[in-house]
Amino acid sequence: MFATNPFAAVAGVLPANAMQVFVTLMALAVVLGTLFDMAHKGSAKYFFANWRKTRGQGAPVDVASIAVKTAVVDVLASGEFCNQRRRLAHLLTMYGFVLYVISTAVLVFAYPTSAAAAPWPQLWWLGGLMLLAGGYWFWFFIRVDVAAEGNTPLRLMRADLFILSLLASVTLGLVWAWSQARGSAASGILFGLYIFATTVLFGGVYWSKFAHMFFKPAAAFEKRVAEANGTNLNLPTQTRDDPAQRARHSMELLKDAPMDMGLGIKREAPRHY
Repeated sequence: MFATNPFAAVAGVLPANAMQVFVTLMALAVVLGTLFDMAHKGSAKYFFANWRKTRGQGAPVDVASIAVKTAVVDVLASGEFCNQRRRLAHLLTMYGFVLYVISTAVLVFAYPTSAAAAPWPQLWWLGGLMLLAGGYWFWFFIRVDVAAEGNTPLRLMRADLFILSLLASVTLGLVWAWSQARGSAASGILFGLYIFATTVLFGGVYWSKFAHMFFKPAAAFEKRVAEANGTNLNLPTQTRDDPAQRARHSMELLKDAPMDMGLGIKREAPRHY
């Protein structure tokens, strides 16, 4: 099962290039959905306008080193997450998704009719299982409204479209591959559900948080540049103020603060950031 290309069997039922056409359409849907989302929110327009406004202002900075740091810390290591549980769940989901998508593309385009495609089927399973481990961990135990507010994990909102369609697509994909390897009569139905969930995932980019994975690196890079050259939205920084004075002011504010913050209960450490 783990060594067999699950998409090779599709060629025996559908045209040989059916999955290739489907994957191409999904990639096109991601591009168009992201562009529409950028146009609707004005994110790209704001980014370039703010970049032009602050370019040449502030102290000189090494843009190349900041770009490398952004790629390594903010993108590859998800450095924006202070909570280690949330970071680990995010990394499992992110790297699982990347491995799953790449191996899917290789299996569909390079081995469309070949069941033997080592090691890509194993990588496909590994990526899918990593994604499910991180995704379900986040959904049931780390979400803010579940971990901090005590709401049920079954509570659904429009913002959940991305994570739910992602989990549904990969879960159905792995279950379909498993049932197909066992020769189950339900594999055809599971394949149809898998295609539907995948279409919702990639076709719903405009309405979900899918596009934010393309915005975040640019936003993190702009933030690091602004912090480095002192133009971060013209807000005061420790380089402009007296650090000792800032520390004294903070201590004065916290000196008489009650431990229960007026709630009558012992303060608990936040677990969801």
